[in-house]
Amino acid sequence: MTAVKDAPRTVTTLKVRSKSEHSISRSRDPYLELMLRLFQDETTAIRGRRFLILVEERQKANNTLKTREWRQIMEELGVSRSAFYAMRNKLLGAGLIANKGGEYRLSGMFSRDLMDMARWWWTAVLSNDPENL
Repeated sequence: MTAVKDAPRTVTTLKVRSKSEHSISRSRDPYLELMLRLFQDETTAIRGRRFLILVEERQKANNTLKTREWRQIMEELGVSRSAFYAMRNKLLGAGLIANKGGEYRLSGMFSRDLMDMARWWWTAVLSNDPENL
C-alpha cells in the first residue's frame, strides 16, 4: 500500500481564465488568485497560499522548510495528514514547489512550462515570429 506522502503527483489541473478581471497580475492577492485556479475549494486555496508563502519566507531567510516538519505545518494550516499531502502534491505537480534533499523550495518549473506553452502557441499555432513574443 502506498503512503499518502508517496502518492503520485504527476498531473495537476490549472484553470485558465481569459477575462481580464481575473488576471493574476491585477489581483490584490495574486497568490490567492493562483491558488483558486489550482484548487476547487476556497479553503484549500487559502491553505495552499499560506503554505507557499511559508516556503517562500523560509527560503528567503535561508532556513528552508524541511519535509520532516510536516506535523508542524499540518497544525499551522489546520489540516489532516491526507489533506496536507493532497495539497502539497498538487503544488508539486503544478511545478510551483520542489522537494529536494528533504526541503521544500519554490520551483521554476511552473514558469518554464507556461513559457513553453505560450511559445508553442505563439509560433506553431499563430505562426508568429518568436522574437515578437
